[in-house]
Amino acid sequence: MIVAKQTSLLLLISVLAISAQLGAQVPAVQPQYHPEFFDFQEVMIPMRDGVRLQTVILTPKQESGPLPILLQRTPYGVPENASAVPASYVYDEPLVADGYIFVFQNIRGRFKSEGAFIMQRPPRAKNDPKSVDEGTDAYDTIDWLIKNVPKNNGKVGMRGISYPGWLVTQALLEPHPALKAASEQASPDDMFINDDFHHNGAFRLSYGFEYSALLETSKEKNTNFKFNQYDTYSWYLSLGALSNVNARYFDEKLPTWNDFVEHPNHDFWKQHAVTTYLKHTTVPNLNVAGWYDQEDYVGPTRIYAALEQTDTEHLNYFVAGPWNHGGWSGETGRKLGDVDWGSDTARYYRSHILAPWFAHWLHDKPLNQPEAITFQTGTNVWKSYNEWPPKKGVTEKKLYLHANGKLSFDSPGDQEAFDSYVSDPANPVPYRNRPITPTYPAPAWTTWLVQDQRFVEQRPDVLTWQTDPLKEDVTVTGDIVADLFASTTGSDSDWVVKLIDVYPEDYQKITEEDATKGAGPVLNGYELMVAGDILRGRYRNSLDTPEPITPDQVTEYKIDLHPNDHVFLKGHRIMVQVQSTWFPVYDRNPQKFVDNIYKATDADYVKATQKIYGSKDSPSSVLLPVTSH
Repeated sequence: MIVAKQTSLLLLISVLAISAQLGAQVPAVQPQYHPEFFDFQEVMIPMRDGVRLQTVILTPKQESGPLPILLQRTPYGVPENASAVPASYVYDEPLVADGYIFVFQNIRGRFKSEGAFIMQRPPRAKNDPKSVDEGTDAYDTIDWLIKNVPKNNGKVGMRGISYPGWLVTQALLEPHPALKAASEQASPDDMFINDDFHHNGAFRLSYGFEYSALLETSKEKNTNFKFNQYDTYSWYLSLGALSNVNARYFDEKLPTWNDFVEHPNHDFWKQHAVTTYLKHTTVPNLNVAGWYDQEDYVGPTRIYAALEQTDTEHLNYFVAGPWNHGGWSGETGRKLGDVDWGSDTARYYRSHILAPWFAHWLHDKPLNQPEAITFQTGTNVWKSYNEWPPKKGVTEKKLYLHANGKLSFDSPGDQEAFDSYVSDPANPVPYRNRPITPTYPAPAWTTWLVQDQRFVEQRPDVLTWQTDPLKEDVTVTGDIVADLFASTTGSDSDWVVKLIDVYPEDYQKITEEDATKGAGPVLNGYELMVAGDILRGRYRNSLDTPEPITPDQVTEYKIDLHPNDHVFLKGHRIMVQVQSTWFPVYDRNPQKFVDNIYKATDADYVKATQKIYGSKDSPSSVLLPVTSH
């Protein structure tokens, strides 16, 4: 839930303002932050139980009229002075042009804020008038701000990315009357089904380990775990069973890690899930997601969908683009890793979507914005929809996995067809190319979802199917679901399914002279993962009650690969890969059923032979929502 690039404060250069008014693409102008244009104030705002929270207020000096307040709450620290606003804050030029009082606050127990820090503090007991949570802290903060900050217009907006985005959702539970707009961006939802700590019950090992150390080792600062090996793939492999973590490193002192160990199933985690208790909001909310968010892509899609069920007043909006975690607040959003999206997507979002949306609710300006706006990859254009995902013109089509490595929309006719591989926990498939550097602060973590998948193609424990070159575009808009028929010689197993866009070999024609001039990466034959996820087999029937798998029995597994908006272009191929390890972002499944994997021993980890069926009776496929042209 770390935000690599956060929101910003800077003076808008006049050409940017003119371009935004004309609806033009924002030009590539290097922004400049001017701290002297803001009055800086640090205060300790009292909460209803007497705890005081460290809060920084930045007020524009040159604005004469009353301004709305934009509040961001965070566990990651606030600027120490106006000059200490980090470089990653400096890309909010359209918001600054509209005029806001910017407020940043550390939540309880972080840095100078008083009280105890509790990771994702659960909602309070409403029958206890003295109880507090992040929602009451947001309420008390807003109440104090509108009564004590000069020249505010009585309207407050909240925004935040990742953990700060989750804090926005908490403010929506019992919103202050002055809270007139909110933007939940990359908020996690259910930490067992998706997002930071687990996906479909599979534990996100490297992330969960390193994030727990980051936030819970010290109150006063963020602390990265110090590895003694450059390649953390080797380090985590030598760690062995998860039961070794507390014994060797954490000594049961980190509350979040202890929660992992003592609560291996969904029952505990769903009590903290946003969509468990946030079913309705009276505050307009802009949900923001990145197709390549390596931490919290699923959360915004689920929160939007949950709020949509009761949204009779058209207060619920959705935006998704070709970004990693928080990439929409980076400088341009033109590229991610080796992939060029053809335009400055982050700048477009901030000037044409985010700023007009807040200006409507907080400055009473007109808004001409559809319910959902997505950046369609492949064609690399912005698309507008009246609902998300769209239903009109969408047909569900099954892309079948045939036994000869072929992938097609034709159903299989063979009665016995399958492909197999041996999954060995002692030699797991890496999730990105080695060496795998630490999650933070290494930049490789932020782009692994767009990494060329050819690095695993020849491994014997990764199965691959692909279509012939496409004769026409295939547009996929909506929910993608893998329907896997598989067997294992073990009594538990993980199943990873990846949907990949394979670029043609003649995608780029770069001369030798171009290459010597640094023409950039050649994407010929590039294998770009469009969607992918993992399912821990023990949870195939219930996330609350794990069950062993019957060895050597064909079993159906449905794996949600989540909504997307992508065009597989003519001449490209569609590829599907299946594997049983994705290490160390996910822990290794022992492949032998144990009650609690966090308490398994090294001896519990065994090899297993996996079979993926592509037969008439067991037709493995990927369900695609195909849009008609």
